Amino acid sequence: MDRFAPPPALHHRLIGPLHVEAMLLADEARAYFDLTGKRDRGRLDPIARVAFSCESLKLTTRLMHVTSWLLTQRARETGEVEARPVLTSSRALGISPETAEDVLALLPEPARVLIEASIDLYRRVERLESVLGARLLERTTRRVELTEVGHEFLQEARRALAGLDEAVQRVDDQLKLRRGRVTVACVPSV
Repeated sequence: MDRFAPPPALHHRLIGPLHVEAMLLADEARAYFDLTGKRDRGRLDPIARVAFSCESLKLTTRLMHVTSWLLTQRARETGEVEARPVLTSSRALGISPETAEDVLALLPEPARVLIEASIDLYRRVERLESVLGARLLERTTRRVELTEVGHEFLQEARRALAGLDEAVQRVDDQLKLRRGRVTVACVPSV
């Protein structure tokens, strides 16, 4: 097993649904900004129109970062790429552009909903590394590396999951055994 890869059971359960959500959100955003959003944008004052355009680009950037990161994780999971180059490459989760609340308030409701959903999705993906309250990855705009705590957590998580898999197997083995009462008779001998 690659010592940099996340535990398979946890990895699959988190990455798959996040990827589906990211793709659905990207499709909703494209549909809105290509159709209804154009009409909504035309009804805004000039400053709000610029904000609308900027925020739609930020939304797209966020979704591209998330989707790229999730696809990279799936490639790691299937063995298409090695974990170490992925952790140190430019394919790491990119830095999300910030959206100011006062700017968000200027936008039409459908745009706000999509932007807030993209921010929420990005934050959930970002929190994958900080669930324990420790910084597991050191991230810059150029690379991502496991911290010392990240290496330790990864080893402990793998041991814990291996123990859990063994416990589940033992219970499964016990359930497969036949149960009931057995009476053994024997003739005493001298």
